[in-house]
Amino acid sequence: MPSHDRPTTDPRPTTGADAPAPAAPGADADGRAVTEQALFEAFGGIRGTVETILPGLLFVAIYTVSKDLHVSAIAALAVSLVLTAVRLVRRDTLKHAFSGVFGVAFGVVFAMMTGNAKDFYLPSMLYTLGLALAYIVTTLAGVPLLGLILGPVFKENLSWRTRNPGRKKAYAKSSWAWGLILLAKCAILFPLYWWANTAQLGWVLVALKLPPFLLALWLTWVFLTKAPPPIDVFAEMEAEEEREKAQRAAAERRSAEGEVLDAVAEDLGQGLAAEVAQRPQGPRHRR
Repeated sequence: MPSHDRPTTDPRPTTGADAPAPAAPGADADGRAVTEQALFEAFGGIRGTVETILPGLLFVAIYTVSKDLHVSAIAALAVSLVLTAVRLVRRDTLKHAFSGVFGVAFGVVFAMMTGNAKDFYLPSMLYTLGLALAYIVTTLAGVPLLGLILGPVFKENLSWRTRNPGRKKAYAKSSWAWGLILLAKCAILFPLYWWANTAQLGWVLVALKLPPFLLALWLTWVFLTKAPPPIDVFAEMEAEEEREKAQRAAAERRSAEGEVLDAVAEDLGQGLAAEVAQRPQGPRHRR
C-alpha cells in the first residue's frame, strides 16, 4: 500500500500534560479560506457563473422579442464564443468556458435539427438530470462524486476514502445535497418543457440557474468547513522523495568513505610489505 494511502494514527495522548496543543485561533479561519478558494476554483466563481448564465439569458431575451429561433441561437453561440476568446487572450482557465460553449452548441444544433426552440434547453436539462443521478449513485457506491471533483483541488486526491472518514462523510453529505437539489430543479423544468411555451421555459430556467447552485455551494461549504482538514498527499509524496534522496546520498557517502578506507588500508599494507622486503637480513649462524 502506498505511503499516502496508509491509515494514520496519532499515538500521542489526548489528555494530560503530553496532550497535543490545541489548534491555533486562526486555524478555523484558514480552513474556511482554503475551502472557499477551492470551491471558487472548482466551480468557476462569479465569472464562471456569468459565462454559464449569459448565453441562455440572451437566447430567451431575443426569442421573447423576435420569436426567431435562428437569430436567438446564433446570438447565444456568438456570446459564448466571445467569452471563450476573452479567456484565450487572457490565458485564463478554459474549463468553464469550453463547457459553456459545448452546452450552447449542443442546444443550438438540437434546436436547429428539430425546429423547436424549446429544444435549445433540452441538452442542458438532460445534463442536469444525469449529473443529479451521478451525485446520488456515486454516493451510494461509497465514492461521492464531489470528493472526486474536489480531491485534486485540495491536493488530497482519494486519501479521504481510507484515511479521513470525517471528510468522506462531508463529501457524502455534499453530494447528497447537490443530487437532491438538482433533482428538484429537474422536477420543475421537465413538466414545463412539455406544458409551457419557449419563453416561459427559458425564463424559468434562467431564474433557476443561480439559486439552486448557490444553495448547493453553501451547503458544501458548511459541510467541508466542519470536516477534518484535507491530507496533502502531494506534500507527503514530496517529503517521501526527499527522504529517499537523503537515504541514497547517505548510502553513497558511506560507500565512498568505505572505499577511501579500503584504499588507505591497501596502501598501508603495501607500504609495510615493501618496508619488510627492503629490510636487510642479518648473518646466518653456523651450527
